[in-house]
Amino acid sequence: MHEVGIMEEILDTAMAAAAAQNATQIHRITVVIGALSGVSAPALQFAFQALSPGTMAEGSAFELIEKPAICFCTNCEIEFSPEDVIYVCPRCASLSSEIRSGRELELSTLEVS
Repeated sequence: MHEVGIMEEILDTAMAAAAAQNATQIHRITVVIGALSGVSAPALQFAFQALSPGTMAEGSAFELIEKPAICFCTNCEIEFSPEDVIYVCPRCASLSSEIRSGRELELSTLEVS
């Protein structure tokens, strides 16, 4: 479960950012994960619950925002959400290799005091 390592990095980054602001408590952490990121939202949530006790993030809210995969068809010049692991344009049925969204994994917001 690589989500534990990912959550360790998220918490380290969040605590460093909070400390840089002279904060002593993290109240909310928001993370954006894309559908193609390879990260399991439930596993990341579990990792947060397991790793946050004893840190500045203990008792804080942990919010996950999931972003869908968005591809672009160069033939039709449209964006679309693929329905399968093969990115086929729903209008012209051509294959798309341009992924515009869905690979994200980012610490989006941090509320501290």
